[in-house]
Amino acid sequence: MRHQNTVFHTLQKFIPWNDFETLVEKCGADHRVRSFGTKSQFLALLFGQLSGAASLREIVDSLQSQSSRLYHVGMKASARSTFCDANRLRPSALFADLFAKMAQRACRATRRQMSGADTTLLLDSTQMQLSSLSRGWLSAKADGSRAIKLHVVHDLSSRTPMKATISDQRVNDITPAQDLVVEPGATYVFDLGYYDFAWWAAFDAAGCRFVTRLKSHTKLTVTAEARVEPGGAVLSDRIGLLTQRTAKSRTPAFADPVREIVVTISTGRTIRVVTNDLDAPAEEIAHLYTQRWQIELFFKWIKQNLKIKTFVGTSENAIRIQIFVALIAYILLRLAHDAQNAIERPMSFRRLVRLNLMEKRDVAALNKPKPPLQTDPRQASFDLQVI
Repeated sequence: MRHQNTVFHTLQKFIPWNDFETLVEKCGADHRVRSFGTKSQFLALLFGQLSGAASLREIVDSLQSQSSRLYHVGMKASARSTFCDANRLRPSALFADLFAKMAQRACRATRRQMSGADTTLLLDSTQMQLSSLSRGWLSAKADGSRAIKLHVVHDLSSRTPMKATISDQRVNDITPAQDLVVEPGATYVFDLGYYDFAWWAAFDAAGCRFVTRLKSHTKLTVTAEARVEPGGAVLSDRIGLLTQRTAKSRTPAFADPVREIVVTISTGRTIRVVTNDLDAPAEEIAHLYTQRWQIELFFKWIKQNLKIKTFVGTSENAIRIQIFVALIAYILLRLAHDAQNAIERPMSFRRLVRLNLMEKRDVAALNKPKPPLQTDPRQASFDLQVI
């Protein structure tokens, strides 16, 4: 009979273990560690994400119940206190760097398959509420609530987060975005949280296209206006100059012409879409801005299907580790789903993975009935003789 790995072991094949070991060595994460190494910690947290475990105790108990299969997936079980100490002390930068490497590979693989397609990157952030136990390192709002922000650069073609950073809830979206390494020639789509004309000018100087919104009070000095089809969603298409000046200079932060497209969206509301692309059809620019909704769907999906609304630790380091492991779990599920054709919906695939995580089954056949256990013919013959 052909050997069959567990579903959990199959998903691990998409993890670049050589990069993982390099990062462990670089960070010294396993220095003076005797039993519960960083690999076991990572796989235990990954198991918790994929199985839907709600607490650290549930992860530990579930792994101990599967102790006979842990050796085959390359990990060891541990006590709850040991697991807690590892999440508190091991460097979260290791898991952030591992996520970055896996995200870049996933995005590059998709772009190679879609030769000639433009790279479209969506920028946004989402908040995650934390309990009062995190008050030692996290600021609170006036109502006492505490939260962190997850800032994401989402690759539209691969449906994968390409970059992610974590900040306090009081940090404006534009602050971590200003450290973003611009990808020349890419299209960036973002909302009003990134309202910085000088930052837009940096995209323009790098040969990138940006699509965002103009605030209602921002004035545009119109230099040209194109004709639009009556009765359509596009109400106007104009080219002009942004006349706002910075506080330290009398010259505009963005001096080149921009294009304003006034669009009526599905709710009946009118918005002002702005871009530095002066040539593309107005409908294409408007459609690009509507694609920004895909990153909102991504945030909704990970909050519903992964464990980033409840946390297994309270320290900043433990929470950072859990979030980056959740993003790694998302990439693994995306890669494994794309590698098979039997299960079409990602939600169904994720549910079947959770139900069969430690079962020895083919990932591409999770939606089929589980095959009956095959008995040894010699044992069957012996049973007949006994009867």
